[in-house]
Amino acid sequence: MRWTMGLAAGVIAAFQAVAATGSPVFVLNSLDASVSVIDPATWSERERIATGKEPHHLYLAPDDKHLIVANARSDSLTFIDPRTAQVLRTVSGIVDPYHLRFSPDMKWFITAANRLDHVDLYRWHGAQAPQPLELVKRIPSGKTPSHLWIDDQSRYAYVSMQDSDELMAIDLSTQAVAWKVPIGKTPADVYLTPDQRHLMVGLTGDRMVQVWALNGGQPPKFAGRFFTGQGAHSFRAVGDGRHVLVSNRAGNTISRLDFIDWKIVAEYPAPGGPDDMEVLGDGNTLLVTSRWARKLTVIDMAQRKVVRQVNVGRSPHGVWTLDHVSRR
Repeated sequence: MRWTMGLAAGVIAAFQAVAATGSPVFVLNSLDASVSVIDPATWSERERIATGKEPHHLYLAPDDKHLIVANARSDSLTFIDPRTAQVLRTVSGIVDPYHLRFSPDMKWFITAANRLDHVDLYRWHGAQAPQPLELVKRIPSGKTPSHLWIDDQSRYAYVSMQDSDELMAIDLSTQAVAWKVPIGKTPADVYLTPDQRHLMVGLTGDRMVQVWALNGGQPPKFAGRFFTGQGAHSFRAVGDGRHVLVSNRAGNTISRLDFIDWKIVAEYPAPGGPDDMEVLGDGNTLLVTSRWARKLTVIDMAQRKVVRQVNVGRSPHGVWTLDHVSRR
């Protein structure tokens, strides 16, 4: 009875967290070429939007009016209104955009071509421009570039390469590779601490997060590791400048890592192969795509419980909503 009451309380809290804004939740179904639009008032799929093939990741444009979905196999971007879920336009000719990110100064839009082994640097001309993106430089990488992070000064872009087990930095001032170092097995997501001193990398081919101490344009030094769970994969900060979440895809858990005291402080259940995450504006409700279960899983972090699962499409990957906490 206590468990049932706690579960109900968690569902109510998750409902209240998003009902105030009504902002839809977007889930990318990478094997269905679609986006599930989740109604936060009912926690049900209200519609499914067709995209190009293999939408994996998404990012908000600088104008806060265009949510950009990267369709890797269709070489295209789908622009969606983040408030209404209306498809605004499709931009073609963007080669293999698996992962994507804007630099903080908004001068660069960068994509990782996961299947074609290169990183592309684009100039951004605005969502309404006839050609929003202009390719400036194509940089060969190691095998299968996976995830990107850009520092707060928009000086370096950091890239993991999952099949050559490498980590690379690109100097954006010269559009050239600054360094490349060998790393652990199958590196995936990367996360730069707010003080810009340490870069964390999830090792999906292992059960740990590696920490690398940065030194400007010089190769980084290995600074330590944390055993989080099998298939450590994706990061999501909780918005307090101190903690970051790590999804352990094969371990079916999510770890909470304190990067001030450098220790793991909590673990949450996350069935079905947890992948990408979003934290709602209440700072407590965690959304995670359950990659192998075709579900969006809702977790109450205070109770450390799964409080709901929502049916979505095949191989759900990216998840995003306008009502979220800071990513730092």
